[in-house]
Amino acid sequence: MDDLFDAGLKKRKDTLGAAYVENNLAAADDFTRPFQEAMTAWCWGFGWGDEALDVKTRSLMNLSMIGALGKMHEWELHLKGAINNGVTKEEIRAAIHVISIYCGVPQGVECFRIARPVLEEHGML
Repeated sequence: MDDLFDAGLKKRKDTLGAAYVENNLAAADDFTRPFQEAMTAWCWGFGWGDEALDVKTRSLMNLSMIGALGKMHEWELHLKGAINNGVTKEEIRAAIHVISIYCGVPQGVECFRIARPVLEEHGML
């Protein structure tokens, strides 16, 4: 499990940014720490740890799935991570189009609403 945590911690920091991850881990207490550790090992170590899919593909999959679930705080976080992983504005737009088709236009509108300031912040608009 330690190997998965270490691998996951690296992947998590690479995608979401070291400061964000370190702040989350530092803020963890006895109540939330087990979840933070398990999520880092399982999601990031196991889920992101193999090389079968590149990080851009994983990021686009995450945007689509999280968008489908309507978890927009997480969607914004993973949008920033996708940009860190090299996903382009055009690829983000295409992912939002797919979300709109399969999850409904209102969900696509919400994704575009959140994407605009993030893309502006990263100099992509």
